[in-house]
Amino acid sequence: MKKQFNRMRQLANQTVGRAEKTEVLSDDLLQIERRLELVRTVSHNTHKRLVSCLQGQLGSDTDKRHKKLPLTALSQTMQEGGGQLGDESLIGKMMDVCGEAESRLAVELMQHERQIEKEILDPLNQLAEVDIPNILKQRKQLAKLVLDYDSAKTRWYQAIKSTNQAMASKVDSLKDEMDEALNKVEICKDQLSADLYNFASKEGDYARYYVMLLEAQADYHRRSLTALEAAIPTIHIQQDSWMEKPAFGTALEEHLKRSNREIALPIEACVMMLLETGMKEEGLFRIAAGASKLKKLKAALDCSTSQLEEFYSDPHAVAGALKSYLRELPEPLMTFSLYDEWIQASNVSDPDKRLQALWVTCDHLPKANKANFRYLVKFLTRLAQESEANKMTPSNIAIVLGPNLLWAKTEGTLAEMAAATSVHVVAIIEPIIQHADWFFPDEVDFNVSGMFSMPSHPPTPDLDHGLDRKRPGSMGQEGDSHTPRKDSPVNKPPEPTPRRAGTVNRKQTQLTSPTFQ
Repeated sequence: MKKQFNRMRQLANQTVGRAEKTEVLSDDLLQIERRLELVRTVSHNTHKRLVSCLQGQLGSDTDKRHKKLPLTALSQTMQEGGGQLGDESLIGKMMDVCGEAESRLAVELMQHERQIEKEILDPLNQLAEVDIPNILKQRKQLAKLVLDYDSAKTRWYQAIKSTNQAMASKVDSLKDEMDEALNKVEICKDQLSADLYNFASKEGDYARYYVMLLEAQADYHRRSLTALEAAIPTIHIQQDSWMEKPAFGTALEEHLKRSNREIALPIEACVMMLLETGMKEEGLFRIAAGASKLKKLKAALDCSTSQLEEFYSDPHAVAGALKSYLRELPEPLMTFSLYDEWIQASNVSDPDKRLQALWVTCDHLPKANKANFRYLVKFLTRLAQESEANKMTPSNIAIVLGPNLLWAKTEGTLAEMAAATSVHVVAIIEPIIQHADWFFPDEVDFNVSGMFSMPSHPPTPDLDHGLDRKRPGSMGQEGDSHTPRKDSPVNKPPEPTPRRAGTVNRKQTQLTSPTFQ
């Protein structure tokens, strides 16, 4: 108690400047001491924030930590959902594959967090909460010892200067007390100095914790990326192998390949429905359908359903869906690559040579495009044969449907592109519809997939069915009066050529067309 009283009195005297304070630490040690406090503060704050970044429970065992991770819960939920949906659902397959990937990510995260805890958090905690506090505790102890020494020295000085006999008799004992206090100060000072120098020398090691943090994070993200890259090809295989994909907006070749079809489903379905109920509908392809009905039909066709009975009663919705499918193709049915060739063919002034040029361009179409174009043109010819009832002549059909079959590969809206090419497209589509049986001599089975019922009414006979025709480009012998002449208007449907007895070969002269495959 007496020593504590003397210490307090000495501190008070030093505070008000009545006593001298002994400085035992050098300037470099004082500088290290000041940095020590800052390092403790920032290390403590970093440890606290880094712990909050962890998703697992700090200090728990491996299994418990793995189960508590949100990624583990996510992976389990996905895999359970995939099992409930089954392999018949693409979503189920995707959830199962993704669940496995998330599980691997959870394992990687658990291992990463354990590494962070062992190599960074524990050392940071040791530094901020144990090592530095021990040094600071020793610094406080030295301060107390210095106060004891200063107090003892002050009392010894007072005894020397005192004239009091009693005080003078205590000089030797006070001298021994002062020497003992000084010895304790020196011992504590040496230990503290060693600890401060040791801390300063290890600052590079302490800084290494932050380097290790970034390295551990980089390694974790690399391992996570590897796990993801291993899963992504499997997901793509599942996605690509799924046959039930939307037809609208999908490239023709891709749709045909996925569905194993020759004719695109929207084209065949719409044609079959129109053959059943729409051939005499006035303004077909010209009159707009109800938006909700059209949207529903497009969605049904995207699902590849054959349950389309409700749409038979709305031919305009069916025609609108067909137009929409053609318009939403990434590349027009008549292709970008042949656009210039089509336009050049339509600009030929001589009608016969124009038809010949159109035939040559048509023959250059890719196989899938040519088959679907032939199918569509054959149907449009059937539709034009009912023009007295439906008012859809070859010219009208070309006007409303042509811009959905061919447009330029240029920037701008579809309306702008259609306006720029509409005149040319009409000059291309109209004669092809008029001379469909010359462009495509073989008959077309409209129910090519067999998934639709044939029209209940007898089909309209093809004007040129079973007739011998000459290509408009052929310059036949005299008497072949039905080959289009330069002075004959191309925009009239070709009249039937009289039947000839026996087998008749087509005559070939100067403008012979290549053999039509």
